[in-house]
Amino acid sequence: MTEAEGSGSLDERAYRRRFRDKGNKRQDWAVDALREALASLGDPDRVDRLLFDLGRYYNPLTDAPIVDMPTRKRVAQLLRAGETGPAHDLLAACLDRYRGGIDDGLGPSRADP
Repeated sequence: MTEAEGSGSLDERAYRRRFRDKGNKRQDWAVDALREALASLGDPDRVDRLLFDLGRYYNPLTDAPIVDMPTRKRVAQLLRAGETGPAHDLLAACLDRYRGGIDDGLGPSRADP
């Protein structure tokens, strides 16, 4: 146990551990899927399929789907037009919105386009 883990009450240590260690909380497939979409901008069909799947699930922070239909359509239009920069920005915004600005230990959400 490190000194940082040893200090504070049991509740504080459990709280810090939950946000630092991905293995101690739910596996967040939505973050992984959004990152895969960001990495697959050269394959519009793959990105569209990932966004379709993400649109079927609920984001409780926004009271809406993880990726809504207008965003999915806009990303598809941008990718088919060869505009990966704006598509990347839309997907990164979806990821940031889903993560809620919390440092969840999964690293930065923004990747180079």
